[in-house]
Amino acid sequence: LTLLLQIGALCNDALISSDKECCSIVGDPTEGALLIAAAKAGLNEEELEETYPRLDEIPFQSERRYMATLHQRDGGRVVYVKGAVEKLLEMSQSILKDGKPAPLEKAEKGAISEASDAIAKDAMRVMALAYAEHPGEIAELKEEHVKGKLVLVGLTGMIDPPREEAIEAVKHARNAGIKVVMITGDNKLTAESIARQLELPAGEALTGADIEKMNEDELSERVEKIQVIARVEPVLKLKIVNAFKKRGNVVAMTGDGVNDAPALKAADIGVAMGITGTDVAKEASDMVLVDDNFASVVAAVEEGRAIFTRLRNVVLF
Repeated sequence: LTLLLQIGALCNDALISSDKECCSIVGDPTEGALLIAAAKAGLNEEELEETYPRLDEIPFQSERRYMATLHQRDGGRVVYVKGAVEKLLEMSQSILKDGKPAPLEKAEKGAISEASDAIAKDAMRVMALAYAEHPGEIAELKEEHVKGKLVLVGLTGMIDPPREEAIEAVKHARNAGIKVVMITGDNKLTAESIARQLELPAGEALTGADIEKMNEDELSERVEKIQVIARVEPVLKLKIVNAFKKRGNVVAMTGDGVNDAPALKAADIGVAMGITGTDVAKEASDMVLVDDNFASVVAAVEEGRAIFTRLRNVVLF
């Protein structure tokens, strides 16, 4: 458990910012949750970084589905990795048992996948954490240093509950004739559970892999029935936007990353996140949410419709 929390704190770009009363998270909320878990166990991020200084990293990308950091340890090198469970299972050859690496058997992989699914069904985001030791002097971290060489340490589950105002906003949107579709990088089971909490209408739940297999015509035929799309890579968001537009819909698309820019630009209304959004995403968008809150989109629609109605009434008068 200590090693798992240590990996979570070191393979991490978030910070805990302390003030007189309490503390706040600077950075990604998922990474912040891992830092808080480590802090609760008495692991101090700054002390860990002094003991195991970071030498290099492979940053997280949705296409890659993991992040890796290279650290100095006991005269050698160690790589700490966190990411999607299925991806790390694919890259692991061992599992940590009683403090020692043991071969990762097929049956164990199945048990880990089942455990991951059980956590995901509780609307939790599941991540796997692993490490790889390198006795040599690695200066630059590459994928070859982690692929097929990892020792799996464990899984973490964290909940990112929908805001109360988001649940209300989804109801208002539905009443206003707006179809809300959830597109996420999360596991399909997690996404379906969150969709139920948001009270999204019943519909198909697909993964990015399912979307990738379809051509534009097939997707266009099915897109109206889709409610949830999980494990989506940014490149597929453009395909989804175009499929909805092909059916004659006016499409608003939210996004925050650099890779979201093509979909934001292609949508009738691109909506970027003001807090977590990149400059590229904001530039490609028509609207920026200063509070990163979905309810603000619905409020903007309400204001826009009111203005439109007033203008129309004046013209008719």
